[in-house]
Amino acid sequence: MRAALKSAAPTLAVERLLWAEGHQVVVGMDEVGKGAWAGPLTLVAAVLPTDRRVYRVRDSKLLTEAEREGLFDRIADWCVAWSAGHASNDECDELGMSAAQRLAARRALDGLGPEADAVLVDGRWDFVGNGKTRALVKGDATCLSIAAASILAKVTRDRMMRAAARDYPDYNFDSNKGYPCPRHKAALTAQGPTPLHRRSWAFMDTHGWSHLRTSPGSPLPF
Repeated sequence: MRAALKSAAPTLAVERLLWAEGHQVVVGMDEVGKGAWAGPLTLVAAVLPTDRRVYRVRDSKLLTEAEREGLFDRIADWCVAWSAGHASNDECDELGMSAAQRLAARRALDGLGPEADAVLVDGRWDFVGNGKTRALVKGDATCLSIAAASILAKVTRDRMMRAAARDYPDYNFDSNKGYPCPRHKAALTAQGPTPLHRRSWAFMDTHGWSHLRTSPGSPLPF
């Protein structure tokens, strides 16, 4: 077993406290794609059952791509309900990242089905803002519903970027998933941004495409 899988597993401790307080629908949420140059920002909301477990769930960043893919269907089937919400690269440009994250979170919760009684998010920022949120520092490593959401979010977005790679093979999206890497930088410098790129970001300046850069809230140039 790899060292990452030998680390302390996330638990249902927080969820059990909330269930004991009468919160029936406890939702774990996590995001992926915030630091990417291209592609959507993706949020997943996941509701776990009280009586069954899936083992080897960890924060998605600790797992290999193959491990995440191997867990995806098991976690999706295990969840009472789960839903992904996306903010497109255009929406990230138009709204700014904070507002785009709130939008994607709202879409994920709206698609969930059952209304959340409590929402658990990783970190210190309440990007849900419904008065039901509890922010947990290192929640993706310690809270099982957040860890499950992190895997569902990562695999969902990765699959979208691998599909996009067929249309933009020079950018290596199947490998880098829209994040910075040498081949991505080289393609961007040589060919410019694709329709999937976030044009308000500073990387547009450093790669010679500042004339196409937009500011949040401004119209997109296409």
